[in-house]
Amino acid sequence: MSRTADRTARTDRSPRLLAGLLAGAGVLHFAVPKPFDATVPRVLPGSARGWTYASGVAELALAAGVAHPRTRRVAALATAAFFVGVFPANVQMAVDWRDRPAPLRTAALARLPLQAPLVLWARGVARRQSR
Repeated sequence: MSRTADRTARTDRSPRLLAGLLAGAGVLHFAVPKPFDATVPRVLPGSARGWTYASGVAELALAAGVAHPRTRRVAALATAAFFVGVFPANVQMAVDWRDRPAPLRTAALARLPLQAPLVLWARGVARRQSR
């Protein structure tokens, strides 16, 4: 396969992979909500479970939008914003897990820099869709 064909194949798969990631995360918010409840910043009003379910619905809606070419660009931009918006939950998790065993603490801290590539991925999907 040529470099151009390989790049095209990856570009074609990227939105589907992003949609799959979002859908999987959204389903997990409903299937096993307790770990997500623990990451909801305490400063938010209402119950943690309500925020967990709301973010699950948002991820499922974003997944559907990214999966369809007609809505992909807007949904991918919204996904990038969503990834920025949930960053405080990752910070909350890192703070709350600072006394956990080293592997869990490391996992919580590792999530923080991983948010940037997710934002860039979503922006890239949006940019490629507008071409």
